[in-house]
Amino acid sequence: MINFASDNYSGVHPRIMQALAAANEGCACAYGDDAYTADADAAFKALFGDNIASYIMVNGTGANVLGLAALMRPYHAVVCSAMAHINVDETGAPENVLGSKLLTVESNDGKLTPSDVEQLLFAKGVVHHSQPKVISITQSTEYGAVYTPEEVKALGEFAREHDMFLHMDGARIANAAAALNVDVASFTRDAGVHVLSFGGTKNGMMFGEAVVFFDPALAEGFEYLRKQNLQLLSKMRFASCQFKELLRDGLWLETARHSNAMAKRLAEGLADVPGVKVCNKVDVNSVFAIISPEHQKALHKQFAFYEWDEATHEVRLVCSFNTTEQEVDSFIAAAKTICA
Repeated sequence: MINFASDNYSGVHPRIMQALAAANEGCACAYGDDAYTADADAAFKALFGDNIASYIMVNGTGANVLGLAALMRPYHAVVCSAMAHINVDETGAPENVLGSKLLTVESNDGKLTPSDVEQLLFAKGVVHHSQPKVISITQSTEYGAVYTPEEVKALGEFAREHDMFLHMDGARIANAAAALNVDVASFTRDAGVHVLSFGGTKNGMMFGEAVVFFDPALAEGFEYLRKQNLQLLSKMRFASCQFKELLRDGLWLETARHSNAMAKRLAEGLADVPGVKVCNKVDVNSVFAIISPEHQKALHKQFAFYEWDEATHEVRLVCSFNTTEQEVDSFIAAAKTICA
């Protein structure tokens, strides 16, 4: 079975596996008091500057929820896209852990604008309503769209003007950075993002994410919040060593550029297939296309992928750091045979 279902399906990059094996030699202090975690923190500082605070987390849901928790009280609300991962794919974890409400905005591509958020600010100061406090955006979005630095900056300025915070879910931040071909700080720290969930698992790591605070004052007490909410790894060196290697000499961008390129190749090939309609502008590593149910069934015999929208029969095809040109071309050839 050839994988186009998710970049979570892919294995571990060989360099990351070697880093894990090297970290397995001997002993190291537990709970992050080790050299690997210090090196990972130094790597994040090299990306974003010294005035940050970074924390290694177990998974993306934990990174998102606790990153938000550092910014909120229970009576606060998060404004996000209706298709945001925190709204659709985290089993109510934000509401359950935070005790807070998510206020959602419909969007075709998963992107928010200041005007989207502004329509929800009627609740501010009204005691009967949850108070909008955090804007949460996903970079790149669940529909494969990318925020430009200018778009993020507009949201960051809006947040400051309205006494709000800006949170970024960066599960696929590497794909966004590779697509934009700009300094990652330009659409995070410099654009007014307060807290970032920095993804690693979808980009060649075995496990592990990070929460990065661009104002260390916002991280006060976060080490206790992380422990209390089940995200403190005892053998943290095995997550930290992966970030150290991923961020060394641009590997994180190399892997993302490859997965992005494979998605573009896939979209270009499918554009010529009768009976298949590519729906999105492909900037990152996902392709959305309408394929009939009977053709999906036939393709599923060889390829793993998900139906994104059962009503329209739109599917999502995701490429990974280890997707090959041959795998992409085999899907295109099968689609031509089956769907034409």
